[in-house]
Amino acid sequence: MDRHLTIEAVRLTEAAALFASRHMGKGDEEMCYRSAAEAMNRVISAMDIDGEVVLGADSSDTPLYDGAQVGAKTGGAVDIAVKPLDGKTTCARGGHNAVSALAMGSRGTFFNAPSLHMDKIAVGKDAKNVIDITQSPAINIKRVARVKGRYIEDITVCVLDRKRNEALVKEIRKTGAKIKFIQDGDITGAVSTAFPESSVDILMGIGGAKEAIIAAAALKCVDGELQARFIDVGGKEKEQLKDLGIDDPDKIFYTTDMVGGDDVIVSLTGVTDGVLLNGVMYMAGGAKTSSILFRQKTHTLRFIEAIHQFDFKPIF
Repeated sequence: MDRHLTIEAVRLTEAAALFASRHMGKGDEEMCYRSAAEAMNRVISAMDIDGEVVLGADSSDTPLYDGAQVGAKTGGAVDIAVKPLDGKTTCARGGHNAVSALAMGSRGTFFNAPSLHMDKIAVGKDAKNVIDITQSPAINIKRVARVKGRYIEDITVCVLDRKRNEALVKEIRKTGAKIKFIQDGDITGAVSTAFPESSVDILMGIGGAKEAIIAAAALKCVDGELQARFIDVGGKEKEQLKDLGIDDPDKIFYTTDMVGGDDVIVSLTGVTDGVLLNGVMYMAGGAKTSSILFRQKTHTLRFIEAIHQFDFKPIF
């Protein structure tokens, strides 16, 4: 892919974050999400790409839905996996850890995951070769503690605070490890395992399949690892997976299964303050955004703080 798309990716997540943050704490989840999606869609429509959204919203009533054709059709062909707002409940309630996220790659880069739940485990580079999602949480936590040279009691596991993760939480507590609960948005929960300053060592638990793909894309750029498997797969869900060429509903997906190729760009922009990024901060006539830009081909990370002057930005 053209290198200029790296900065273009940041422009997309910045726009989504700026618009979503306008509705922070106002209690309307759908307004938060829709404003982010519409802002991102307006920016992407003018981009010099021939793009297809392979992982987006489930319904065509929302911009950037699965299968949407985007861009000005004048540039190279790219596939896009996008979550204009990961953490819409968090944003609506004025909580922590909401981000705008986007991954971009050449055709066929991303596994076209259906909107099902997946059990996940994610770690950074230092622990990528020791985790195994088929093993118990206790075994994985012990292995990560050993490779990091730390006591189990000093390991922090990030878990989505959901009823479906209650059994997992009990198992983690038995080990003595710490737990960091997040209310929404497990993309940053997974990605933060690659950053020692985040204090999160492992992400575990059940979350969305599409979010798993975007998180895997970011972790692949920094040599991290995400493993996942579908859960609650009934007859209808089995048919969905078979349509994608997956005959074994218990298949373990590794990072390379979810994200192929070696040229992926991922951008994350904070909407509300979180474990990895600051949220949007408004000031007279503009706002400040904080983003992380990943490029797999060069393993480059860019931490971008941008000041946006609304008088000079047509979109605002």
